Amino acid sequence: MSHENSSPQPGGTPPPRKTIPIQAAPHAVPFYEPRTKIQPRSIQGLFSRWRWALVWATQLFFYVVPWLQIHGRQALLFDLEQRRFYVFGWLLYPQDFIYLTALLIVSALALFLFTTVAGRLWCGFSCPQTVYTEIFMWIERRLEGDRSARLRLDLDGSGWTLEKAARRGGKHLLWLLLSLWTGFTFVGYFVPIRDLAVQVMALQGAWQIFWIAFYALATYGNAGFLREQVCKYMCPYARFQSAMFDKDTLVVTYDAARGEGRGPRAKGVDARAQGLGDCIDCKLCVQVCPVGIDIRDGLQYECIGCGLCIDACNGVMDKMHYARGLVRLSTQSALAQGWSRAQMLRRVFRPRVLLYGAGLLAIMCSGMPSAR
Repeated sequence: MSHENSSPQPGGTPPPRKTIPIQAAPHAVPFYEPRTKIQPRSIQGLFSRWRWALVWATQLFFYVVPWLQIHGRQALLFDLEQRRFYVFGWLLYPQDFIYLTALLIVSALALFLFTTVAGRLWCGFSCPQTVYTEIFMWIERRLEGDRSARLRLDLDGSGWTLEKAARRGGKHLLWLLLSLWTGFTFVGYFVPIRDLAVQVMALQGAWQIFWIAFYALATYGNAGFLREQVCKYMCPYARFQSAMFDKDTLVVTYDAARGEGRGPRAKGVDARAQGLGDCIDCKLCVQVCPVGIDIRDGLQYECIGCGLCIDACNGVMDKMHYARGLVRLSTQSALAQGWSRAQMLRRVFRPRVLLYGAGLLAIMCSGMPSAR
């Protein structure tokens, strides 16, 4: 074996050792970016209406179902103490764990299917963090005003006034009441809710009261204060969603070829003659975003796919008498190839979508437990 690289030089002097210089970074990179409080602007449009429709649907189910009775017992109850699970007429025992396994598999496949087809539908429309943040922001807007009014309250250096204290205090009081009712309802899925109400009114059941307070505090903190921080730093879904995306996944996109170069202009001016695109750089798409990103910077992991920036941009396009769709639901392939909507939708039924759909259908059709 040759050792030429380690042989001494003439005269017995060893060869010089190769060194790799290590330079310190010019400035420290923080692991956690200091938060800038986001004050989203309210907006009306198709996606906003869909979000509120899902808020109503999910919350009516959540708050009403525990009070429903079937055959003289709570319709949906996971009675851990008695080890019995009542699910709309079905009575399940711990040995029926196979059905829970099937439910989890169905949920996972459904998540994969919907994410592959249309991105983060769950995050933008049905996730409890999204839903309760939307409700809390609605309360905030009713008591403190829309974005500009809330910013004035935050930046007002005149100190606390009676009006400011009343608005802020009323907001937090309503947040706490809603959080407590949410915690009570959640515990009511594991303890018979009618009995739970009696216990709470009598200040009995220490563990039940503890869990009500625990979930109330979680709701109050997550929806009232952490908000988008939960999505950006705590939720793993934002991190692994890219594994389920492909170039034919519907996502909220900005048509840079049409929008650049962006810039303000008067209504009715020939933008093309001035070298301008359709984007007037009003930044409304940023102001309405609940996570505070600029969709014009491209697809970002923080984007929850709520579509509010689409509503904002479409409103501006209408006022400028431009075609809608500068910000729209589209795919990377459609933008790159200039596909029509029909061409884009034909790519929905691609192999991975069919695979997820077939697996989901097979499990759902495999049978359900009989009522006992």
